[in-house]
Amino acid sequence: MIWRSLIFFSLGACTAAFGASLSGTVILRDSHVDAVNRKKNFSGVIVYARPVGAAPALATAHATMEQKRKTFLPHILPVMQGTTVDFPNFDPIFHNAFSSYNGQIFDIGLYPPGTSRSVRFTRTGVIRVFCNIHPTMSAIILVLNTPYFARTSTNGSFNLDLPPGEYDLGVFHERATEQELSSLSRRIVVPETGLRLPPIAVSEAGYLLAPHKNKYGRDYPPSQDDEIIYPGVRN
Repeated sequence: MIWRSLIFFSLGACTAAFGASLSGTVILRDSHVDAVNRKKNFSGVIVYARPVGAAPALATAHATMEQKRKTFLPHILPVMQGTTVDFPNFDPIFHNAFSSYNGQIFDIGLYPPGTSRSVRFTRTGVIRVFCNIHPTMSAIILVLNTPYFARTSTNGSFNLDLPPGEYDLGVFHERATEQELSSLSRRIVVPETGLRLPPIAVSEAGYLLAPHKNKYGRDYPPSQDDEIIYPGVRN
């Protein structure tokens, strides 16, 4: 399906270096999350556009996923294929980031406060990241074969600067099923004047939060105070 000139409008003088802009709004529905239903917070959805027929070179850039207050920041990190992600530990305790799910499997091992480990992601896909010590820590690295992607703001709006041309549009939301996300994919044409898409509704119906194991495929041990595990280190 190609959305052509019937649905684009001129964005006026475009200041982007690429000369065109792709924008729109994402709306979340069928959610059980209070921030979505009551506060209408539609942030954190990734919208991306892959040039048709193009084969982008692997990125050489670095991105960062911090570990702070027993939390991965940002929770969702979109990167281009080939990007190296640094995992600095800003907590006063040890961490062990790993992923044994779909995408690129990795385990950066146990490392102390004030240090960092890195992983280069060369395979596209959804990488679910956990900590082998703290079961409540989780994040997602979305590895894409395009440099054109954006994260929605609180009101669901997004904007991508990109060259005019034909693109395959994709959407990623962590609380949507693969079937739902697949149904939102389509081919679009971005003219020099820019393209604004109709609102994109993403349903969270059917989403189930699956429990995860530690990196050994076992249940996490009962919660322990980090000071007991690492004497002299407080949370």
